[in-house]
Amino acid sequence: MSKPPWNLKYSILSSLAVLLLGALIVLLPLFIVFLTSLAPSGTTPTLVPKDGWSLANYRDAWQRGKLLLAFANSTLVALAVTGFQIVTSALAGYALARLIFRGKQTVLLIVLATLVIPFQLLVIPIFLVLKWGHLINTYWALILPTAANGFGIFLLRQYFLTVPVELEEAAAIDGANRLQILWQVMLPLARPALVTLFLFTFIGEWNDLFKPLVFTTRPELRTVQLALAEFQEQFTNNWPLLMAAVTIATLPVLLLFLLGQRQLIRGIATTGIKN
Repeated sequence: MSKPPWNLKYSILSSLAVLLLGALIVLLPLFIVFLTSLAPSGTTPTLVPKDGWSLANYRDAWQRGKLLLAFANSTLVALAVTGFQIVTSALAGYALARLIFRGKQTVLLIVLATLVIPFQLLVIPIFLVLKWGHLINTYWALILPTAANGFGIFLLRQYFLTVPVELEEAAAIDGANRLQILWQVMLPLARPALVTLFLFTFIGEWNDLFKPLVFTTRPELRTVQLALAEFQEQFTNNWPLLMAAVTIATLPVLLLFLLGQRQLIRGIATTGIKN
């Protein structure tokens, strides 16, 4: 068996070095946050604390920040928004990918135009609509403003375009209607895109501070990010305690990403390839 040429070895080694360097740049801040969270509470963070490491900060952060309620609120809001976006994106994406109707391209351009409009520019009209509907200081104020998203619609449209039309024609011959085709044929094939949309939406909602800060004032509606913001104001100088709270808030998102990373990569890689 012949040995690989030197230029191939050099290319592999250089690629590996770049990947390791990128991983180091990404993981180093997380490592520093984790080490800081293990330092004794109220001390100046150092690489090796004089009094050793301790897990007491995690217990104190969980209790003082009332993170159980914040976790429950963030999970409820993130799952609700994700569910709404999957439904609306699947219906709109399938319509834009397969149905033929007047103004289809105009609707698609409008959907794409929403991607360049920052949410902050729409906060005043959204606030007025929520106030008119008596939804301020409710869970709906955190869910409805992002229940539909142009990115999800475009993502699923692009993925549906990669599915052969013959599969839909075969299902139609068997008597399936449009909704049955979407539910039984298209969505199972679009699982990578659905997982991608789920991860992007859930992580985005979990990390959102703007909506809870603007649309809610009740303490029982605090989300994780709002709890961290208040936590930082209350314990500004206690960096080990704050870093422990940040680590706790990061773990669910990190675990979710690790579980869905394969489908995420596949969804991003295949979206946009049109037969």
